[in-house]
Amino acid sequence: MGWLLQDQFVRIASATLENEARASFRAYESLWKAREDQLASISLILSRLPSVRSAFGTGDGATIRDSASEVWDQLSHPETLFLVCDPQGAVIASMAGPGQEKATPQMSQIAVVRSAAREFPKQARGFVTLGDRLYQIVITPVYVATTQDSALLNVLVAGIAVDSGLVSELKNATGGSDFVFLTYGGLAHGSVAASTLDPAAEHALAAAGSSAQRQIQLLGSDYLQFTSPLTDIDGNAVGELRILRSFEGALNQITAVRSRLAVLWLGAVLAGIGVTYLLARRLLKPVDELDRAAAEIATGNYNVRVPVHGGGEIGRLAETFNSMCASIRKAREDLIRQERIATIGRLSTSIIHDLRNPLAAIYGGAEMLVDTKLSGAQVERLAANIYKASRQVQSLLQELADVTQGRGHAREVCRLCEVVTAAYEPLAAMAESRGITVRIDLEEDVELPLDRSPMERVFQNLLSNAIEAMPNGGSVSVRADRRDGEIVVTVEDTGPGIPASIAAQLFEPFVTAGKKNGVGLGLALSRETVVSHGGDLWSDHKEDGARFMLKLPV
Repeated sequence: MGWLLQDQFVRIASATLENEARASFRAYESLWKAREDQLASISLILSRLPSVRSAFGTGDGATIRDSASEVWDQLSHPETLFLVCDPQGAVIASMAGPGQEKATPQMSQIAVVRSAAREFPKQARGFVTLGDRLYQIVITPVYVATTQDSALLNVLVAGIAVDSGLVSELKNATGGSDFVFLTYGGLAHGSVAASTLDPAAEHALAAAGSSAQRQIQLLGSDYLQFTSPLTDIDGNAVGELRILRSFEGALNQITAVRSRLAVLWLGAVLAGIGVTYLLARRLLKPVDELDRAAAEIATGNYNVRVPVHGGGEIGRLAETFNSMCASIRKAREDLIRQERIATIGRLSTSIIHDLRNPLAAIYGGAEMLVDTKLSGAQVERLAANIYKASRQVQSLLQELADVTQGRGHAREVCRLCEVVTAAYEPLAAMAESRGITVRIDLEEDVELPLDRSPMERVFQNLLSNAIEAMPNGGSVSVRADRRDGEIVVTVEDTGPGIPASIAAQLFEPFVTAGKKNGVGLGLALSRETVVSHGGDLWSDHKEDGARFMLKLPV
């Protein structure tokens, strides 16, 4: 729209400028004709005054000048030129205004008066170059009556000098148009006779020569040009008039319009950006709220609620989202309730599994003491087994309570080989029955500050898992390495290895595979125990079998 407005304004400005130039040309023609008619009227009046005609009859220049000057000074412009010539063109008397005297000797050019004779008894009009100045002249014949006919007595030549004062008057009368009068003949051929331009522009215009272009450029400034020939009495061109209308004013207006359009454009763009921002914010605010709510749900916060704005698509989406959150919360609560019940069942199964062996020993030993007559040594051995099994039950229950409540026992410095050997003793019979070789390669002097009973359970769990994974025989090795103030214990077997389906969740509760007994708490509790000692327990990749690594600080 701004480009269209600018283009329309440029068209209007160009048309206005052309109209102003045409109006300037018409104003020049009117003013010039008025000046010319004034000269013709004055000359005609002088030629018909009896006193002036009598003075002309004397042929005396002083008498003619004295007789005609009084009337001429009253009627004419001070800077006009008035000459009285004989029919051959010789100057008899001159009445020139200030600054015009230097043109008088040039009237020896009799051809001007002789050329005008073809128009007599009418007045002849045209431009002529006298000296180095251009004049518009009116030639009026003065006749004297004879008995037979009228005889040509003298010739009056009245002229207006084309000078700086005249062109300035034309410029003021036409509202700022520039006028340039160029001459073709005389001593100043092709030069500027008078102009309202500055000297540099005059020189550039004169150097460009005659041009019919409507638009010209002078010293970097553009002008609209109208050209009119200046003809002499015979109709021959002696010069030309160029009326120039500068584009500067129009360009300034166009620049101002462009500046305003640029400001309006910038304002419109900023306003558009502002409105777009407000609309986008209004439209995206509910989307942002939905996004934040979705992020909260991703973190597990299902209590989030999205505000409902209006009844459009976003509002309906927010309502649907809130309904979804409510459904998820209810389903989660139901799932947690069910998971708690399942966890209690699994935990009960694990406790029963872990307590079955010591309780069986207690039950069997007590039954033998009641039903069988035993020797003192046998009774002593059975009592020791019952005591040991009861201590194991108490240790298992206390360990479970400690892990649940986050408590630990007082630690003591233990030999690592004794802890691992004590963990293996209850499993030796099962390993031997399956044809499994267990090698414990630990140095006797490796001592660590440990909570012994839980750590025995850790190694017992690792060895038990390895033995149960190899029903057809195999081998299990336990070794230890020192690394920068730490002991790294490796327990590896030659069994089938860890199934890929549980490898990533191996140390999570209730994760198990391929075992007839147990619910998957052993490794989770074992790792918790090792971490509480400032170490770590992890599974290392092995092509054949499984490898567990246990790190403990010295």
